[in-house]
Amino acid sequence: MSYPTLEEKLQALKVSTPTEHELACIDKVGTGDYEIGVQRTADILDEGYEVFMRSSRSQMGVAGDSIVALFTAQGDLVNASAGTYLHAVIPPIVIKYILKTYQENPGILDGDIWYTNDALYGGIHNPDQVAIMPVFFEGELVAWTAALSHTTETGATEPGGMPVSAKSRFDEGMNLPPMKIGENHQIRADIIEMFAAFGLRSETSVTVDLRARCTTADRVRVRLLEMFAREGKDFVTGLFRKMLIEAEAGSRKRLSSWADGVYRCATFSDAAGMENALLRNCFMTMTVKDDTLSVDFTGTSPENGSSYNAHPQAVIGHLANYIYEYVFHDLPISSATFQPIDFVFPENSMLSPAPNAATSCAVMAATGAMSAIANCIGRARFGTTEWRQVSASLGNGGNASVLAGVSQWGMPFADMLAYTINTEGSGGRATQDGINAYGFPWCAFGRAPDVENMENELPMLVPFSQHWEDSGGAGKYRGGVGTAQLWVAHHVPFVFFMSIADNSIIQTPQPLFGGYSQCTCPGLSMEGVDIPELLRAGEEGTLDLAALLAGKFGGRIVSESYARTARPVGGDQVITLGISTGGTGYGDPIDREPEAVEKDVTDGMISDWAAANVYAVRFNEQTGRVDPAATQARRTEVREQRKAQGKTWDEFHEGWSQRKPPEEILSMYGSWPDGAVVNPLMRM
Repeated sequence: MSYPTLEEKLQALKVSTPTEHELACIDKVGTGDYEIGVQRTADILDEGYEVFMRSSRSQMGVAGDSIVALFTAQGDLVNASAGTYLHAVIPPIVIKYILKTYQENPGILDGDIWYTNDALYGGIHNPDQVAIMPVFFEGELVAWTAALSHTTETGATEPGGMPVSAKSRFDEGMNLPPMKIGENHQIRADIIEMFAAFGLRSETSVTVDLRARCTTADRVRVRLLEMFAREGKDFVTGLFRKMLIEAEAGSRKRLSSWADGVYRCATFSDAAGMENALLRNCFMTMTVKDDTLSVDFTGTSPENGSSYNAHPQAVIGHLANYIYEYVFHDLPISSATFQPIDFVFPENSMLSPAPNAATSCAVMAATGAMSAIANCIGRARFGTTEWRQVSASLGNGGNASVLAGVSQWGMPFADMLAYTINTEGSGGRATQDGINAYGFPWCAFGRAPDVENMENELPMLVPFSQHWEDSGGAGKYRGGVGTAQLWVAHHVPFVFFMSIADNSIIQTPQPLFGGYSQCTCPGLSMEGVDIPELLRAGEEGTLDLAALLAGKFGGRIVSESYARTARPVGGDQVITLGISTGGTGYGDPIDREPEAVEKDVTDGMISDWAAANVYAVRFNEQTGRVDPAATQARRTEVREQRKAQGKTWDEFHEGWSQRKPPEEILSMYGSWPDGAVVNPLMRM
C-alpha cells in the first residue's frame, strides 16, 4: 500500500506553487471581470449541488450532506458549493495522490472517473465517497471537478456504514483506494456490480448515490468547458490562480486582526463505541501569531480499540466546518484560506491513530475538535471588531440513528435518519440567542427531511415532532433547543435499529463566558406502548415527549446510552425517541432579560423549573407574568451566595489540582492528567 504519509497529506492541503504561465494569466483578469468570473464559478457549482441532491437516493444525500467542487490542474480547491464543509479537505489530497502515482499507469485521460472512500488516502470515513473527474480542454489538463456525499451503507459488520462495534478497519466494509471506475465518460458495468455486491443491505442506495456523484462531477466539468470556450483558457487559468491569491490574502488579513496569544480548550466524551469511559477527545492549543494560526492537539487521549478514532485530515475537516462557516464566510471555499494554518498531531492519539485503526465513527471522535475550535476562536475574536460574530459552540451530538431491513415496498434498505442530526440547536451568540433546531454542525446547509417523506420511504410512523424543552444551554443568550420525535416501526413485521453517539453522561461542547452546557442525550425507548392502537382509540390528551415520559400513555421507559448496536424491533412497537441536542449558552443566565425567560416558558423552550432555579426569575402567581421586583431580589441573593463561595486562584488551584476521577472510568483516558499513551493497542 502506498497511501500518503501524514506529512504528505498536510502538504497536499497547502496551495501548489504557481507556474509562470498562471502568474502571467492573472493579467488577463481585469477588475469587474474577476468578480463576474468568481460568481460564474459559484453558479456552476450551485447548479451541480442542486443536481446532486435531486439525483441522490440515500437520506443523507437528499438532505444535502454533500459538496460539489472545482480545482486547479494541480489539485488545489478553488471554490465549492457545499452542504457540508467537512468534505472540502478530501479531494486535494486525493487528486494530488492521483497526479503523483497514476500518471503513467493507468494514466490520467479525458473522460476518466476516479473514486475513493478510504481514510488512509485522505478521506473522512468510508461512508463519505467522492467521484473526481479531470477536465481536459483542447487536449490539456486544465482543472478537476469532484462530488462527494455520505452514503449510509458500506457492507460493514453493522448496517449504516458507521459500526459502533468495529475494532479495526477490517470490520468496516468497503475501503476503496483512489481508483478509476470509468473511462470515456462512462462508469464501468463491472464496477457498478462490485458496488452492488458491497452494498448488499441497500444496493439501490449505494448504486444510485454512486451515479449521482458521477453525474454531478460531469455536469460541473461540462459547464467548466463552456466557460473555457467562452472566456478563453488563459482567462480561466488566471481567474483560478487569482481566486487562490485573494482567498489567502483575505484569510491572513482576518487572522492578523486577532490579538496574538495562546488559547486552549479541553473537551471530553463519555464513550468510545459501546465502551463507556472518560476520554479527553480533544486538547487544543491554538496559537495566534501575526497572520498565522497554529493548532496543536498534544494532550488528546490515545487511540482506542473502537471505531471512535479519526485520521488527521478528518480532524481538519471538522475544523473546516466551523472555519469556513463562521470565520471565512465571505471568502471562497478554497485551499488558500487554510494556507496560513498549520497543525500538530501527536502519534497514536485518537486524532492520529495507527493505519489499521477503525475510523468509521470518525465524526464522533472529532466532535471535540469541532467544539474546541469554536471556543478558542470565539475568545480570540471577542477583542476585535468581529465580536458580534462570536458564538458559543453549536450542539454537535451527532445523534445518528440507522434503520435497516425490508421496507413496506419490499425493498432492502439500510439508511440513516437525517431528522435528528439536522435539527440540533446552535450556540448562543454575542447579541442574541442561538437558533432553535437550526441544523447539523457537520452540514450547515442541510435540511431536515419532511416527516411525510420519512414515512413514505421507510417502514415507520412518526406520531409527533417537537422542540425539546430545556435542551439548549442556559445563558444570557440561550443556546437553541433541539428536537424530539417518536419513531414507531410500521407496515412491516420488524426492522433493525442501531444508533451512534456519545454525550449520554457528559456533553462535549462547552459554553462561553459563563453560559451553561446543554443537557445530555440518553437513549430512550419504550416498552408496552402500542402507539397505533392508542391513536385509533382517540385517547384524550396531547401525545408529546412530556406526556410519554410522565407515563400518561402507559408503557415503561427504558434509558440507556444513546449508542446502541443493531437490534430487532417488532412492528407497531416504539423504535426509540429520536432526540437532537441543543446548543451551548453564552453569558451568565441571571443576566438574561426576565421578559425573555417568560417568553421561553410560554413557547415551551424552557421549563418552569429552569426559569426559577437556573435563570432566577420570579413570576406573579396571579398573572403568571414576570415579577420584576422579586426577580431583582432573587438575583441579588444569588450573586451574594456566589461571592460567599468565591476563592482566590491559589486556593482554587490547590484543591482542584489534587482531584482525580475514579480509576474505573480512566481506562481509555491515557495517563492522568496529560492523556499520554500508557498501553499501546494491538489489533487483529
